Amino acid sequence: MAKKKQAETNAKPIEDFASLVETLMARQGSLPKRLNQVAQFFLNNPEDVAIYNIVGLSKLAGVPAANITRFAKELGFSGFADLQDVFRQRLVGPRMTYADRIKALGAREQNAQSELDLERPRAIFDTFVQTAVDSLLRLRDDVEDRALEAFVDALAACDAVHVSAARGAFGIGAYCFYGLSKIGKRAHMIDNLGAMRAEQVGAIGDNDALLLLTFDDYTPETIEIAEMAAAGKATVLAVTDNELSPVVGPADHVLYVKEAHLGHFRSQVPAFVLCQSVIVSLGRRIDRTN
Repeated sequence: MAKKKQAETNAKPIEDFASLVETLMARQGSLPKRLNQVAQFFLNNPEDVAIYNIVGLSKLAGVPAANITRFAKELGFSGFADLQDVFRQRLVGPRMTYADRIKALGAREQNAQSELDLERPRAIFDTFVQTAVDSLLRLRDDVEDRALEAFVDALAACDAVHVSAARGAFGIGAYCFYGLSKIGKRAHMIDNLGAMRAEQVGAIGDNDALLLLTFDDYTPETIEIAEMAAAGKATVLAVTDNELSPVVGPADHVLYVKEAHLGHFRSQVPAFVLCQSVIVSLGRRIDRTN
């Protein structure tokens, strides 16, 4: 019996996570607001989608369960269970034995159902540590070699790097400005001081690059800076969370970081590690050319 009923509007069946992402990118802008919210949550939290039931996911995503069912059917699945299978396949991976897959899913389900004791600092600390470790392991598998090489190549080719990051991403952006400066790369921080982001973007030279960081809050000012820089023909490099991020369109090169959440707090460890690795790689190239 077929597990998926493909919608007539889709060009081909969604059989794995990669084809799911491809379909969502192709349909970006055409989904209703609520379904787009579901899509963003699912891409940012694929592990949660793999282990939680539809009721738990509706609470985490802040949408009615009916919208999740509607989202699954909009993509051509008969229901949420068939869509969840795509995320479970991604979670367990093709290199694990069947027994290991069942064990991994069972462990994650048990952890998902356990309550975090917010009165115990040690419990919160341990959870943040484990979340960071899990995120780093996923990041190591998710980042593509060619994308990483191209990102560093673009930074090496430009004369100066203009860094834009705000709100939760500001700390990582400030570190990037510091790190780039320390390795001898001319860097500028677009901080929107005095609401003069347009003037700061106007200072981007013909052979400069914009490095921006924004995640699921997608700061409007950062998006505007990306669009202005792209319109000015600057090279735009983005570090963001998923393929539906609004800065993917203006960007020439993108690196994706799915930062795990604990309540309203996002683990910034994976993004820091990714940016540090990019800066160190760039520093080695600068050293070789000097």
